[in-house]
Parts: sequence; C-alpha cells; structure tokens
Amino acid sequence: MKAALRVVPVIAVLALPAAVFTSPASAAEPGHDSDATVCTGSVAAPGVLSGTYDSNVVVKGVCVVNAGPAEIEGNLTVSPGSVAGSIFAMDDRTGTGSSSLSVDGNVNVQDGATLLMGCEPNESPCADDQTNTLSSHSKVEGSIYASNALAVNIHASSVGGTIYQGGGGQGSSCATPSASTSNTPSVQVWATLENSAPYSDYEDTTVGGGLYVWDLNTCWLGLARDTVGASVAVRDVQLADPDGVEIVTNTIADNLACTDNSAVWDSAEASFGQMGLYPRTPKPNTVGGERKGQCELASPSTMGGKLGPGPF
Repeated sequence: MKAALRVVPVIAVLALPAAVFTSPASAAEPGHDSDATVCTGSVAAPGVLSGTYDSNVVVKGVCVVNAGPAEIEGNLTVSPGSVAGSIFAMDDRTGTGSSSLSVDGNVNVQDGATLLMGCEPNESPCADDQTNTLSSHSKVEGSIYASNALAVNIHASSVGGTIYQGGGGQGSSCATPSASTSNTPSVQVWATLENSAPYSDYEDTTVGGGLYVWDLNTCWLGLARDTVGASVAVRDVQLADPDGVEIVTNTIADNLACTDNSAVWDSAEASFGQMGLYPRTPKPNTVGGERKGQCELASPSTMGGKLGPGPF
C-alpha cells in the first residue's frame, strides 16, 4: 500500500502537458498592491504561480509552480478544497531553468485542501522528472497551519517556524475517492490516480520549530529523515494502513511524544513494497529530550516481538 502512495500520486496527478500550466487564462499575475493575489485553476487546467508576489496569495482551485521560481512576500492560503502543488523541478514553460516556491510569511491549508511541496528522487519524484534524478526545494520562512486539510505532503524543503496539522484526512480509509461524486478539486486530484488515496507525509525536511500532528484520520502518515528544531508530537492519528504512523530516522532537538494513535513505527519493511508488515528494519530516531508514550521504546521488528529494548 505505502509503495503506491508515496510515489505515484505526485507523478500521475500533475504530469500534464506544459502548455496546460502556462495558459494565460489560468496564470496568476504577480500583485503590485496590498490586496491578495488570487490564483485560480482546475484539475484539467491548473493556474500557475511564477515570479514575485508582493502581497498575500490565495489559491482557489488547483495552482502549480512549474514556470520558474515563485516567491510570495506575504502569506500563502490554500482555500477550502483547493490544491497548491510545488512539485516540479524544471521550468516547463521555457524548457530551461528550475522551479521552486518560496513563502516569506506563513502557509495556511484550509478545510479539505491539499498542499504538495517539494520533490526528490525515489521518495517523491518530481512531476516532470523522467529520469528520477531531479529535485525541487521549497522554503517557508514562517509556519504552516493545516486545519482539517485533506492532505499535506512536504519533501526536501525547509520551514523556518512550526508545522501544525490538526484534523482532516479522508477518514480512516485507503479507498481511492471518486471524482464523479465530488466537486472539490482536492478530492478530484487524488481521484484521478489509480490505486491511490489521500495521505500526509513529511520527509527530508528541516523544521526550525516543532512538528505537531493530531486528530488526523487518513490512510497513511510518515515522518522520515526530518531535522526538527523543537519537539515532535503525534496524537490521536487513526490510519487505515497499519504500516503507519512511520516515524523514522528523524533528528529531533527536544521531545518526541506519541499518544492514542492507531499504531507507531520506528522501522520500515525490510523489502520495499513487500506484502505484510514483517520483517522490518529498525530506523531509530535521534531525540535530544524525552521519548514519551507510544514512542518511548522501539517498535517490534518481528511479528509478535516485544517493544524495545532500545529507544524509539
């Protein structure tokens, strides 16, 4: 289940012809006043964020960053049911250069919305990468606030403040949602993928503050190889996929606390894409403070095994 979820969505959803992303009718022009710039688009014809915006930016529908660097000098808001995707390595408008997203303020991901930010080989390939060698690094100077979002996926990026993700998800299900019964762009994006479901993931990312996820009900959640400047707390996360919450190989400056989750793991399948949970390869975390709750002792590496003896 996880093999498909972690790689397929980003490639299949937004790997549309370059001309689609650069249509003048769907592009958001950089703002030159104090009013927010609104980027609009659809799954079939996403809007484009490119250049420098000296105001806040609001995404309504589906908007992507694939036409060179985009810098937002204010805040970025992904409005209810919308999608912001900065998962392209190249400037697909010109065929040369690279694309990336920089937000000087905060990012707000609202009810039912999806944030896809950053991409890297193997773990989450870029939507325009045909060779599995490219990457795109996004940067948020402030914090990320996701309230009842459908999904948040951040790879190979940096966040200066803290990440808060509370509530949301599709529900404790790994079923692919139906596009025909939804008018929500965020759900339609996931529904266009075969054998996929919404999930949230934070990998290979530097976070200046803490990382907190709570009351999330979705298919799968992962935190892998992140460097976190404060504490990590995961509470009351209920997943349909038993291979989660995966919290592996992170470096956490302060505490790691996990309570009331359906399951937690500091290990991964010994063979990627294998059937079943076991055997597993331990991937413990480096924690500067205390380990608490479900994340105190290492998860079992064999079926029926005991917790520990080492730390999570």
